[in-house]
Amino acid sequence: MATQTPPHRSVLPAEVLHALIPISGGTYVDCTVGAGGHAEALLDASAPDGRLIGIDADQDALSLSATRLSRFGDRVQLVHANYGDLEDVLAATGTGEVDGVLLDLGVSSMQLDQPDRGFSFQSDGPLDMRMDQTQGETAASLVNGLPERALADLIFTFGEERFSRRIARTIVARRAAARFETTAALAAAVQTAIPGRSYHGLHPATRTFQALRIAVNSELDGLTAVLPRAAESLKPGGRLAVISFHSLEDRIVKRFLQGNKESLLAVTRKPLIASAEEQRANPRSRSAKLRVAEKLAGVGLS
Repeated sequence: MATQTPPHRSVLPAEVLHALIPISGGTYVDCTVGAGGHAEALLDASAPDGRLIGIDADQDALSLSATRLSRFGDRVQLVHANYGDLEDVLAATGTGEVDGVLLDLGVSSMQLDQPDRGFSFQSDGPLDMRMDQTQGETAASLVNGLPERALADLIFTFGEERFSRRIARTIVARRAAARFETTAALAAAVQTAIPGRSYHGLHPATRTFQALRIAVNSELDGLTAVLPRAAESLKPGGRLAVISFHSLEDRIVKRFLQGNKESLLAVTRKPLIASAEEQRANPRSRSAKLRVAEKLAGVGLS
């Protein structure tokens, strides 16, 4: 019987397998399991008895991956958690040191394609943007509640948006008349704040939406926190692979690896990127960068 095609295509699949070198009997952690694409490949490659722990804050994603990975039985354990809780997840699942850890950062196409999640302005939906919809502030809370200067700083810092102050000024003026509740309303306000501006084909609201998503989910703080925990969880010779999608993420990963050269060997001198063929087949892969490091024996993290 044919299986349903997953709504999300994992980026750099061959490169991830080459980086993590999965083997039978190995234990791997996919900290952002999503729809299970990378996890499935790792489990296939580590047959017959490789084990995988899959973590995700998004319960919808976990449901998809549970269906996709069901054929592996007890070789896979899925956990609803933030990847920042990696230590607790490993303890709860009885997992000691592992052979590989994968982080595939950012938002997935399946999340972008669900209007009710509020990640995208392509379809109108509520201003939510939470990866874990069971807790935390929504994007609407930030847009409607932050003072103008704080909102401008957020958009500049996390979106690298040079018109952040103009955008924040427009948002604050408009919310005085009516709260922002939908993605379309916010996108329209941003567009009027910087009319006629071109971002190499990007919608003018792209950077503002990125900034809000990062802030809502504390993505950069979470990444900074999880990297040393992921590295500590590795066996000597184990590998850490991180896929980032924008310069803010990649900068954090690069600095972490540079700061721990005595304990982590950078396998990739420069980040790996998708082939031209993959970029044509999967446009989301165009901004993906993969960095890989191997844990050295007999040393701890600085």
